[in-house]
Amino acid sequence: MTIRSVGILGCGTMGAGIARVAAGAGFPTTIVKVTPGSPDAARGKLEAQLAKEVQKGKLTEEARARLVANLKWSDKAEDLRECDLVIESIIEDVIKKQEFFDDLDGFCKPEAIFASNTSTLCITELAAATKRADRFLGLHFFNPVVAMKLVEVIPTLGTTDEVVAAAQEFARALGKTPIVVRDATGFVVNRLLTPYLVDAIRTLENGLASVSEIDQSMQLGCGHPMGPFALCDYIGLDIVFAMAQNLYNEFREPRFAPPPLLRRMVAAGMLGKKRQKGFYDYSTEPAQINPALAPRGSTPSAREEQRPALRTV
Repeated sequence: MTIRSVGILGCGTMGAGIARVAAGAGFPTTIVKVTPGSPDAARGKLEAQLAKEVQKGKLTEEARARLVANLKWSDKAEDLRECDLVIESIIEDVIKKQEFFDDLDGFCKPEAIFASNTSTLCITELAAATKRADRFLGLHFFNPVVAMKLVEVIPTLGTTDEVVAAAQEFARALGKTPIVVRDATGFVVNRLLTPYLVDAIRTLENGLASVSEIDQSMQLGCGHPMGPFALCDYIGLDIVFAMAQNLYNEFREPRFAPPPLLRRMVAAGMLGKKRQKGFYDYSTEPAQINPALAPRGSTPSAREEQRPALRTV
């Protein structure tokens, strides 16, 4: 069982990232935009990023040209019908994912492998929307896909050994390290990471220290490349909220529950870097602490106002 061509459903940050590494590794790759509108904006963003990397000497012109030639952009899921592997990377919503997989099952070739890039959802539940549970698994990539070396490979109870082996071989072909993980909510990384992130938010809520002080504490005290609040902003607060809620719904352990501050920031549209405002305000350079997090009627100290977000990626 050999994977020769790849389809990506969804061209957001993760979908585009997976498509990039697949095309860069030599796989003919079709990426499909599932939200309304043309994929031209996502295509232009990726091509501009590649051009900048060529200018900086991080990528050769020959490698850029091969990568672009291997990428086909579309707004029609039917264009994935001949792909050997189809990876879904859309919104973390079970119903929407199942609907797309049900559609794909109707026109993709029977031997195609289906995979979800979900960070916490049950792979078995997603596979139930198809007639190919034996050819279905999770392939969880990490952001930024081009840099992060891990891929969690998550088979269900029905996934065949041959499909698991093909998925591992594919991940290695991308220069990644595949780790096979049991189908349990959060898998390994987010099962451990999410409680850390929500505990950091609770630490802030309890007034132990400020956003930047907590971030610096984990960088300087534990050697983390970025603190929990910078990481939340990078991931997206809506995604952190969804991960925490999914874990809480599965295990009903209070440590997984989304903190009130996180819930309110998501409701206010403060989703992190993608919206220019989360725990930090990215509308200025360098980024500053989000002034909305200061108590009403008070002004942050000059020390706090001028402290930039500690960003390493």
